[in-house]
Amino acid sequence: MENILVVDDEKNFLIILKAVLEEEGYQVLTAQDAFTALEILSHTDVDTVLTDMKMPQMDGILLLERIKQINPELPVIIMTAYGTVEKAVEAMKKGAFDYVLKPFSNEELKLNVRKAIDMHHLLRENRRLNQALHQRYHFENLVGKSTAMQRIFDLIRKVANTKTTILITGETGTGKELVAKAIHYNSGRKNGPF
Repeated sequence: MENILVVDDEKNFLIILKAVLEEEGYQVLTAQDAFTALEILSHTDVDTVLTDMKMPQMDGILLLERIKQINPELPVIIMTAYGTVEKAVEAMKKGAFDYVLKPFSNEELKLNVRKAIDMHHLLRENRRLNQALHQRYHFENLVGKSTAMQRIFDLIRKVANTKTTILITGETGTGKELVAKAIHYNSGRKNGPF
């Protein structure tokens, strides 16, 4: 079950949003101020945050900045009844997933939340796959303790950090592809295509 944190200083609005989102099967946590929201985020894993823009003590933009410091991948949807183009641009530049004007329909809310959660899941999956790739093509996965293999490992380390084109030659079945992947996934180009 996905967790959503809703932050708004208007208690009645929190109650309504909580009911709408729970009806969709989400686990909904609520906070009436940014400090309570940050406390919840410090010990609870959430999939998205919906926050009001205008709140006492700490507004939605500052809360967004703090959330992005804690978890840059966490999608934050800013809600406001006092929307301006400038505020929307500022929110998006600071990493907001979306910026919605109150009042909004339940369907619009559900769609925005679903898109934010889907994006969060994709980012997590992408990070997990990148870590798996890195582990798969790390040097420990290349077998060999001989002096010749140690020289190859040293050479891989050296060339992985260059932009030089490399030609790998050898007999069939000697591990040319493993060496090529080790070079690629240990280089600055590892996030690009192989």
